[in-house]
Amino acid sequence: MTEEQLMELCAAIEAMLFVCGDPVSPNEMAEALGVESVQVQNALARLRERCAAPGSGLCLRQVEGKVQLCTQARFAEAIERLLQPVRKKSFSQSMLETLSIIAYKQPVTRAEIEAVRGVRCEYALQQLLHGGLIEVTGRKNAVGRPAQYGTTEKFLLHFGLSSLAELPRREEIRTVEEQERFGTV
Repeated sequence: MTEEQLMELCAAIEAMLFVCGDPVSPNEMAEALGVESVQVQNALARLRERCAAPGSGLCLRQVEGKVQLCTQARFAEAIERLLQPVRKKSFSQSMLETLSIIAYKQPVTRAEIEAVRGVRCEYALQQLLHGGLIEVTGRKNAVGRPAQYGTTEKFLLHFGLSSLAELPRREEIRTVEEQERFGTV
């Protein structure tokens, strides 16, 4: 592939990612463009370099093997001022607790979540489902075949994670909690 062809492929990929907004897999792009996957990977590497160069307001973000075109984090405040977004409702404590349990124990049933929290969680589950942060991933092979829940790609995007492997380990959380409790932070 010539340099000119590579640059044209970069431009096509950039346009696709700009229009899509959501993460797209390199294989989907290769199929849509009628090129080999390795060519898309090469063009993505070039596009990543271009976005990382001084003067670019964009960056490429990888989420579970898919790629998304995003704005540089340093421009978030200016973009927010320009768009003057409607403030989103923040998460309640019960929603955060429920979401944490799902993130770390998935797939998990409502009864299993309630056993950990010690209280009912139907409302939190409904709100998280409605927000697209969790989804039903299957049914447990048990009496009543209860729904099992897991996090979604939207969850990863919302919290700025590439994969669940980036979640803090439980030991790290305990250490921070202890430091806060004893005033060493």
